[in-house]
Amino acid sequence: MKMVFIIPVYNHPHYLNELMAYLKQFGHDIIIVNDGSNYDTSKILKTLAQGEHVTLIEHAQNMGKGQAVMSGLKQARISGYSHALQLDADGQHCWQDISKFLEAAQKNPSAMVIGQPIFDQSVPKKRLYGRYATHIWVWINTLSLEIKDSMCGFRVYPLDATLKIMDQYTLRPRMGFDSEILVYLKWEGTPFINVPTKVIYPEDGISHFNVWDDNVELTKMHTSLFFGMLARLPKLLRHQIKG
Repeated sequence: MKMVFIIPVYNHPHYLNELMAYLKQFGHDIIIVNDGSNYDTSKILKTLAQGEHVTLIEHAQNMGKGQAVMSGLKQARISGYSHALQLDADGQHCWQDISKFLEAAQKNPSAMVIGQPIFDQSVPKKRLYGRYATHIWVWINTLSLEIKDSMCGFRVYPLDATLKIMDQYTLRPRMGFDSEILVYLKWEGTPFINVPTKVIYPEDGISHFNVWDDNVELTKMHTSLFFGMLARLPKLLRHQIKG
């Protein structure tokens, strides 16, 4: 197993230095994707990229979180890594749980390891209800409850299976990517490991979730996946029976 960290960044300057310092203890290379950030954030990223074992990919303009992650995953393949741990830069994720994700991936190298959020009182209720709606759609579209939370950006990708799907399908470039890629992986028979992890919404946190645009995208995505599920129904039912 050859692991790399992937950090998508769009105007999240508050935790970058602290996060990068924390990641050094694991001894893995880091790919940062600057998704068209402003001057101040880009300046921090350029400084961090001068360190050892850090690769910086820069989008000239904001292309969406999903596209940022895909750029990082493609670079990881080019560089010869087998697995990529994605971690968001907005301070929501519990860095102390990184070792749990790495251990789960080491023990289950063919699996997709995903975070199962444990929220505190800081979570906005509208966002929480929206997540449950997406969970229900994912369970319907996979005919399975195996994916406990499809929207958590704390996860480990097995690169061979993931890049195979990225080569085959045109995936959503924004917030829908996190859920969409998991549905495709499930359809292809990838096993899943859910790792419970605390998730907070910091007071100085910056959210780029656009209530209208992103919800419209998610609705279109779930509808498309539903018809994709119907087309694959015999195959999925066979998997259920074998399971």
